[in-house]
Amino acid sequence: MAKDMTLLWGSGSPPCWRVMIALEEKGLQGYNSKQLSFEKGEHKGKDVLAINPRGQLPAFKHGNVTLNESYGACIYLEEQFKGQGNKLKPENQAEVALMYQRMFEEQSLFYDRFVPEAERHDSAKQRFTGQLKDEIKIWEGYMQATGPYLAGKNFSLADVIVFPVIAFLFRFGLNEEHFPKLAAYHNTVKDRPSVKNTWPSNWKDTPGMDALKNL
Repeated sequence: MAKDMTLLWGSGSPPCWRVMIALEEKGLQGYNSKQLSFEKGEHKGKDVLAINPRGQLPAFKHGNVTLNESYGACIYLEEQFKGQGNKLKPENQAEVALMYQRMFEEQSLFYDRFVPEAERHDSAKQRFTGQLKDEIKIWEGYMQATGPYLAGKNFSLADVIVFPVIAFLFRFGLNEEHFPKLAAYHNTVKDRPSVKNTWPSNWKDTPGMDALKNL
């Protein structure tokens, strides 16, 4: 089954990581996996372009099905393999609604807003940093109201989608003392087997950064 799947991915990319977590959660180990280097521009190579004409990662195929959006790939895996591995969609419809809400809110957490470093002015950096801090405060509040996971008591697609971004923020120095609920969530989920098995290889032996330490 997994042998019919191919995933092209880059280490440390939240969109790539979430697809890998979903595959692990559904017990779909053994898929065709190829790690590419963003630094070397390998995501613009012919192997990627054959699957994703935008030259972006992840690039995912299952048989004749192609999914290049990580949200779509994760939802597809849960729907296609409902009876396999861990269930990632709640039974309770209120929890389903909350799961989807948290999933799509994740897009507000991206720190760099996809603006290249060379094009960022000081005023824009200050504004974006302020916006990010306000956004993280919202997620800290979410974890006070729910838990231990983002959509309630069970690990769900919301966690598959959002956790890689939360981990990315702490990798960049987010202060655990300022955001204790998110820190507790991060420290719990990072020990989950699907997360440990897919932890970014370029994070394992290198120190984090301090870009967000003052938030």
